[in-house]
Amino acid sequence: MKMLTEEENREIDRERAHYEQPRAATIEALKIVQKHRGWVSDDAVAGIAARLGSSPAAVDAVATFYNLIYRRPVGRHVVHVCDSVSCWVMGQTKLSDLLKARLGIDYGQTTPDGRFTLLPICCLGTCDRAPAMLIGEDTHRDLETLDAAALDALLERYP
Repeated sequence: MKMLTEEENREIDRERAHYEQPRAATIEALKIVQKHRGWVSDDAVAGIAARLGSSPAAVDAVATFYNLIYRRPVGRHVVHVCDSVSCWVMGQTKLSDLLKARLGIDYGQTTPDGRFTLLPICCLGTCDRAPAMLIGEDTHRDLETLDAAALDALLERYP
């Protein structure tokens, strides 16, 4: 079984060239694989390790440290809801409950159509505009007055 595609290997090699130590490109290699596949499988971890002269355990340690690297399949759009103290005080619980109800899933689950995965995240760094969530690469702030209709309209932007 082929662990990494030729394209993934080429992109990893380009990133690896920027570092004195090949293993320093681990995070970038994980991001490359995830960009192509949506998540990082055990086979991909082994492929990255082989490509960078590292061990699968070391690559997995990096992958599991970062909460934006997914080690199991996720939906087309990952919805991260900030659960920091600032967001909690400003209505994160209401936002989470509304998302769970509209999507019909709980944290850690993916909608049956594979469209959304719902995950908590410890901080999005936008405490002055809490509560906040991240959908893909888009940060949505000031959501304390978000209602079901507004949430539906927002989610429709992510087919």
